[in-house]
Amino acid sequence: MMISWVIGSGGLLGTALCRALHRKGDELFVPDKRLCWGDDQALADQVATTVDKFASRVQAVDQWQLYWAAGVGTMSSSAQALEPEARALTQVLKSIESHPQIMAKPGAIAFASSAGAIYAESSDEVITERSQPTPTTAYARAKLLQEELLASFVKRNRCASALIARISTLYGPGQASAKKQGLLTHMARCILRNQPIQIYVPFDTIRDYIAADDAAEAMIRALARIGEPQQTVIRIVASERPTTIAEIVSIFKRIARRGPRIVTSASRLSGLYTRRVQFRSMATQASPSPPAMSLAVGIAQLMLQERVNLARGGSQ
Repeated sequence: MMISWVIGSGGLLGTALCRALHRKGDELFVPDKRLCWGDDQALADQVATTVDKFASRVQAVDQWQLYWAAGVGTMSSSAQALEPEARALTQVLKSIESHPQIMAKPGAIAFASSAGAIYAESSDEVITERSQPTPTTAYARAKLLQEELLASFVKRNRCASALIARISTLYGPGQASAKKQGLLTHMARCILRNQPIQIYVPFDTIRDYIAADDAAEAMIRALARIGEPQQTVIRIVASERPTTIAEIVSIFKRIARRGPRIVTSASRLSGLYTRRVQFRSMATQASPSPPAMSLAVGIAQLMLQERVNLARGGSQ
């Protein structure tokens, strides 16, 4: 029997992970409160208490898993703004490592990282797990640091293994409006409110968009495939269907039955994103995954949810 703890369960990926794990039949550990990112001492106390509660549940099962889907950073975040994420991850790993009840059982940790940020300046035509990281932002460097923290944890603990999931551009219903990212959600909200859509990159810019539910399922499958303890495995998690901004605008036009009001301009963020990004996982060639949701279906679902949110008087 397995118990799973999703840190960041209130976010876009975290909620998708919880749904997928529930369908899979895993027991879910749900803490009483979310992590206190802004206060180091409060965070340390809260993590210690929460890990104690997690340990008491681990005693009754054969294995445990932890999915890290937390974070408040974006591509434009400063190094200082990203420091609380590393401290929170460090605190969680330290508390787990020092808890004998948890470390006595086989465990695995899946960490949600950012493929777009880490390979931002890659010259590879198609980016795979063999591609070298080419970070250009504090956000990308912070993600690499967090990946290193997890890899070091696994090296020290013979019963643990880890998955580093470098995910392409996530989208889906439920993306928070306070977090300044998510082009598809931004476009859906603007179309429904008849507002202009600001786009800061050329229309031939290529991205790989993956639905949050597909990304969650891929993470769970990849973590389950790690056969040996003390392994840290890196996987690209992407739809592997490159799409231009022009194609996205066309999809929205068909679904909304009217042309979006597009305003193109440059900003300081424009240079952070490479023009053409294509991802492919070497793992999917050996073990094919179920087909990902088509972008047209995903955008239709996104528009439907945003329409519901608007009728209720706001957005999430």
